[in-house]
Amino acid sequence: MAAENTAKWESQLKRNPHGDFKQVEASRPPFDTSSTFRYTQTPSPSWTFGSGANSLSPSNPPSHIPIDPYAPSRPAAFNYKLLISAVVPRPIAFLSTVSPTGSSTNLAPFSYFQVIAHDPPLFVVGFASSLARAKDSLRNLVETNECVINIISEDFIEAANSTSINAPYGASEWDVSGLTPVYDCEIVSKVPRVKEAVFSIEAKLESVREFESRANPGKMGSTMVVLEGVRFWAREDAINEEGNLLDPKVLRPMSRLGGITYGRVTEALELPRPDFERDLGGQEGLAKLKEKKAGKEGE
Repeated sequence: MAAENTAKWESQLKRNPHGDFKQVEASRPPFDTSSTFRYTQTPSPSWTFGSGANSLSPSNPPSHIPIDPYAPSRPAAFNYKLLISAVVPRPIAFLSTVSPTGSSTNLAPFSYFQVIAHDPPLFVVGFASSLARAKDSLRNLVETNECVINIISEDFIEAANSTSINAPYGASEWDVSGLTPVYDCEIVSKVPRVKEAVFSIEAKLESVREFESRANPGKMGSTMVVLEGVRFWAREDAINEEGNLLDPKVLRPMSRLGGITYGRVTEALELPRPDFERDLGGQEGLAKLKEKKAGKEGE
């Protein structure tokens, strides 16, 4: 039954939109190795408080339509496809785990991932399965209470993607990818980190929570884990002298977009966080903005 459900899910997702991906890929320009990280101005450097959207916003945007995620005729897979194409870019947790006996190692990418606190360092990872149907990474994590989170960079994106293969439990994705396990972690001693990763995090399981499925009431549909970072590993050419900032030119992180699409980070802009008193003028400045807005609406 599990195999049938998985096959049905995959048929609804249609992850690969291309009949022959390699043929489509061959028609595209080659990877631009000359494109390196750089900073640009913001779209509107002259933007002022109360100005709203900048000139990139359409003057007469199309109307929005409501979508009910629980509509009877809407498969849960549709919500998955919609959300991963809308909530972007998403960071990727490249999780390394081991079985309780240490006989089985696992490596897999998860884009339901985010840092949620710094004191203590906390991270959340979401799994699209219940604990009862846990696949390798979740099963190992819950049974051993530890893992290593590796950040994926451009120079091993193909290898990282290969670990998403539907290999049976016990088959190591380290062999599939050709990436290098390093057993030098100081707290999570049994779990290897990825040598090729510029930044890695040794992590302990802080908590686990399951969520009931809306498509199949009475059954658990997903699991969230909270992980505490207990040791950081940064490549020396990427970290600054204070040990508090990574160079994006060296990290070259990859993100997930919708479908089978990944995103590069080659361009960024900076925007200082404004101060209410100094930059806006406090309550007096806010009152002026309100008056200005009311005047426009009255025209």
